[in-house]
Amino acid sequence: MSRITRQWKLLLPLGVLVILASALVSSSLAASKAKEVRVAIMTDCKGAFGFGYEPDIGGAQAALAQYAGGKVKNPKKPSAGMTGIKVGNTSVKIVGYGCGDDTVPTAVKETRRLMEQLKADVMIGPLSGDEAVYVANYAKTRPTKTFIIGTAGSQDPTLQIAPKNVFRYHGDGAQWNAGIGEIAYKTLGWRNAAIVMDDYSFGWTSAAGIIADFCAIGGKITKRVFPPLNTTDYSSYVQQLPAPGSVDGYFWVVGGTGTAASLTAFEQAYGAIDPKQHIGNLFFAFLGADKVVAPKVVGSYVGGFGTGPGLKTKQAKAYEAVVAKHYPGLNGGNYADGFVYNYYNAAWAFVQGLQKSNGVVGAALQKAMPRSLKSGYEVSDGGVVKLDANRQAIQDQYPLQIVKQGDAITTKVVGYVPNVDQSFGGLFKKTSPAPGRTQPACVKKKTPWQGKIKVVNNGAITNRIIK
Repeated sequence: MSRITRQWKLLLPLGVLVILASALVSSSLAASKAKEVRVAIMTDCKGAFGFGYEPDIGGAQAALAQYAGGKVKNPKKPSAGMTGIKVGNTSVKIVGYGCGDDTVPTAVKETRRLMEQLKADVMIGPLSGDEAVYVANYAKTRPTKTFIIGTAGSQDPTLQIAPKNVFRYHGDGAQWNAGIGEIAYKTLGWRNAAIVMDDYSFGWTSAAGIIADFCAIGGKITKRVFPPLNTTDYSSYVQQLPAPGSVDGYFWVVGGTGTAASLTAFEQAYGAIDPKQHIGNLFFAFLGADKVVAPKVVGSYVGGFGTGPGLKTKQAKAYEAVVAKHYPGLNGGNYADGFVYNYYNAAWAFVQGLQKSNGVVGAALQKAMPRSLKSGYEVSDGGVVKLDANRQAIQDQYPLQIVKQGDAITTKVVGYVPNVDQSFGGLFKKTSPAPGRTQPACVKKKTPWQGKIKVVNNGAITNRIIK
């Protein structure tokens, strides 16, 4: 055997190994590039907020269609699903939709089904306050999973609980009501008021913003009443309220199917409603309640939802055009509904995070999730929503008023409150009790926006101040 032949035989195994190693590396890279990120969208299909099911899903999927190439299966039914979602070289699959009913037991079952049985890497949702409190605590036990709150507005998930794998790109219920108490005090001349609040985490948080804002300017809350969520007969709770004439007005924090029923009970007890004596949180105006409620309270002021219906800015128009493109007529064409808008922003943030992490989930995705987001109804800081240290949005807010335009009843933005943070100007802290029946106390203090709320006229922010 020649020396050349012997050398060739010695080299052959090494060559084979090199070829095999290269093949394995190529195969491994191909598998990595083909990795599928699994996403769940958690919302409610039953209970007080069941009507938010399609709007929530549609908002999230409009962003996935616009920014990740998703193909809508049925533009009239978002829950029919999507195909072809891809971020860079990474495929994204929606593994399922959560079907909550605003209760914790159902949220437990659905979250575990989505995250454990269907093995989602990321959850967009949930919808409601108590659900989000559970999900935030669940997230602590699943640090490799990423949770982006859909539109739930309880304070606890990103302040008192605040796990590092939970993100929220919208305000909580207290933030949404910034400015409404000052309007009650200055514009309507209220000094003493009663408040009715759903007896659960979002009701408490939403009421906390109203109480904090009204008391900060000098108002007093003389009575707090707490009907359970999903109450149908509010007569006994209305009877707990001081009669008209003994207070200047009433704040209503009753959501979902209860909004109309609670006002009906008030009418039965005290007669026709004077709109100047009633202010509601977002449920006076959003999620279909406006068809029943709004005709009774034309002229009433309403706490916001982190959105600006009718706001005439380029970003607002661009956002609304995107949703209309993929789901024309979604939510009756009310794309400014926070249930559409907040799920949209959550999904848009997820796409940006996945782009930056190159398709890697877990800690890499959580590190890559954007700490700011160019958002449709944000005006401050060049139209960018910024997250605080707890991954919670600092967001512009827009108090509303219910108005009649021709034969239609709608809302208009009346004020602009810039950059409201979750601490509400230092009132709420991580060490504070979460909002509840007695939290917060009625305290006079200076908020960052006090005396600085700008008038919004015909969708344009002016330099005039609400007085």
